[in-house]
Amino acid sequence: MIYIAADHKGLELKASINSWLKGRGFEFEDLGAYEYDHNDDYVDLAVDAGQRVSQNPENHRAVLICGSGVGMCMAANKVKGVRAGLGFVSDQVHAARKDDNINILALPAENVGEMQAINLVETFLETEFVKSENYLRRIEKITRYENEPAKPFKR
Repeated sequence: MIYIAADHKGLELKASINSWLKGRGFEFEDLGAYEYDHNDDYVDLAVDAGQRVSQNPENHRAVLICGSGVGMCMAANKVKGVRAGLGFVSDQVHAARKDDNINILALPAENVGEMQAINLVETFLETEFVKSENYLRRIEKITRYENEPAKPFKR
């Protein structure tokens, strides 16, 4: 399942991505916002999407959109099991999926246009994680810390 959410700054871009997803036959759920509200909070949307992705973090993904993308990315990464990354260029998103197994892509509505955003989402959805020993080891370290943050981190 793919989840998509945007605050007021990402509404227009979200609508374009929704149309693209629908046209390509992807199963997705739009979590909002559904109308412009200058006072909406990206945190609520990001945490909702993050919680849904965390129920099946290896198979569920989300696309989150706000002005800079940073707020959505930070908030989503607070949810256990989420690995969110901020995307600007296709090569970066490709590497983030392939090497770091991100399951949420955060997009900066103020910095990417419609076609660029669609290209980033396509890259995110079509790139597979390469389960090499070094990538798995790094993700396992993140998971260990996520599960036991009070313990000192050892290399």
